Order: sequence, then C-alpha cells, then structure tokens
Amino acid sequence: MKRASGSIFGLAYGDALGAPTEFLTMHQIHERHGPDGPRDLPGKALVTDDTQMALAVANGMLDALDDPPFTPDRIIPIWRRRFINWLHDPENNRAPGNTCLRACRGLDAGIPWVEATQHESKGCGANMRVTPVGLVPGFTDETRSGAAQLQAALTHGHPTGLAASELTAFATWWLREGMSPADLPTALREHCHVQRAVYHERWLGDLWKRSGAPSPAEFITRGWDECRQALDRLDAALLRGSRDTDPCEITGAGWIAEEALATALLCFLLFPDDPVSAVWRGAASSGDSDSIACLAGAFAGAHLGMDAWPREWQSRIEYADQLTRIGQAWD
Repeated sequence: MKRASGSIFGLAYGDALGAPTEFLTMHQIHERHGPDGPRDLPGKALVTDDTQMALAVANGMLDALDDPPFTPDRIIPIWRRRFINWLHDPENNRAPGNTCLRACRGLDAGIPWVEATQHESKGCGANMRVTPVGLVPGFTDETRSGAAQLQAALTHGHPTGLAASELTAFATWWLREGMSPADLPTALREHCHVQRAVYHERWLGDLWKRSGAPSPAEFITRGWDECRQALDRLDAALLRGSRDTDPCEITGAGWIAEEALATALLCFLLFPDDPVSAVWRGAASSGDSDSIACLAGAFAGAHLGMDAWPREWQSRIEYADQLTRIGQAWD
C-alpha cells in the first residue's frame, strides 16, 4: 500500500491545498474558492514551511539512520544543521512561524538548543513537522516518543508542544500499522494516561528546569493534560458528526499544537476512507488551514496508502523528488 509514501505525500498535498486559505475566514474562503472551498491542487502546487520543516526532520533522520544507532547525541547536531539550512534557504518565504525563526536563529548563533528553544511556545510548528517520526519502522516506543518530543523541543519548549508531537507521531505510526481509525481516539487517550508523568530525560536533558516546574514529571504532566482536554473536544465534535461546518468550531483553530492535532484528527475521522475530502475539510477551515490539512493528509495517507491519492497530484507537488525518496526509504 506504500503507506509511508501516502503519508508524506499526503502531508504535502494538504499543506499545498490549505496554503491559500490560511488567515481567511469561511466567508472569504467561499468568496474566493466557491461554496465548497478548494478541492484540487493547481498545476504547480507550492507548499509552506510545514512541509519544508517536515523534510528537514525526515532528511535528518535518514542521515542519522545511515550510521546507527539512532540516539539523541547522533540526531541533535544533524537536526540543528537541517533547521539552520532551512532558516537560510531562499525558499523559506512561506510565512514561517516566528517561534521557529527565533529558535533557529539561536541555533545558528551556536546557542545550546535548551536555551535557544522558545520555552513558552506550544505553537503548531512543534507537531506540523513530526510525521516522519511516525513513519520509521523498527523504532522502540521509547525512541519514537523521545524523538518526537525532541524535534519539537528544538524550537518549542512548552510541554504541550512535546506531548502533542508525540501523539501525532503515534497516531501516524498506528495508522500505518493498520489500526482502525475508529479506534484511534481511545488509543490516544490511553497513551495520554500511560505517559502522563514520563519525562524523557535522555532526549530532553534539563529542559524541564527552564520552565520553573518543581519536577520533570510535573512539567510534562501539564502537556499531557492539555492534550487530553483537546481529545475531549475531539470526542464532542465526532458525536456532532458534521461534515459541512467549519471543523475549527469545537476543536479549535489549530494555531497551537493540541488544537492542530485535534482538528486534523477530526478532518481525517470525518472522512476516513476519502483522503481528498479529509484535506479539503482541513483547507476549508477558518483556522491554520495549511497545518490542519497537512496533518489530516498525513493521517489519511498513513491509513490508505499512496494509491488513494489522485495520481496527477504527484507530478504537481513541490519537492516531489524528496518526498519520493523519503517514502521509498520507509515503505
């Protein structure tokens, strides 16, 4: 089924479909894109910083996996270099988030990552790029958890950004491995419960001390509790089951990590067997449309595989060569 390819391409497809509608109200989306909103990619489909940074994460992991074992000491300098390269890339002109820019400037200046990260930020930049961590076969749960949180922590130091990134990675992994979409909310809630007081010191070092929290467990617990609350809102939205209304109404606009996760899951779970509609629903939203749609696309592709996407989209999407390499590495 080529589920890794389906997921990484789905991320880019959703990102490109949602890019023109980011920062627009529903009224403006309908005015510019018709009553249904955007449903097809243009002939030259450009992505945003969401896909660019996901590529940085993925290519960094491929570099590290060429010389195993995959450890924090191995991946941190690689991700640092990949993020700095992104910072200086002339194509980094797609309205990148201020948190990522500030943190990457600190990394570029040689500041240790635990100081360069933006400690109070839980923006969706933490988990919009984590999909590759959920696609790598052979990781232990501890490695997947630690890597998901670490890639977020390099720029977003808030515990909710870390927890939401881990949930995003595991949702991708579980779908890739064949979990039924209907079982996903319960599995994510159980993961919140099991991980609630687990601080991955091997991966995060003393990050927790920068927050003023009295202990590592209390630092990370805040993140898991906020994610669980977002999953509560997801459950409420799924009970409502409306495919025709703005998905941001209950689960949030997606500018912050836990809302991006919940709203993207909503878009996917409303259309579990229709990936184009899943990314359309994310793109036709009043919130952070590109980030919501990119995560919805990643989930849909992990579940359904590459062949579920329109074949002609593959030749239209920007960075198709890199997306192909990543997908083939992990299919």
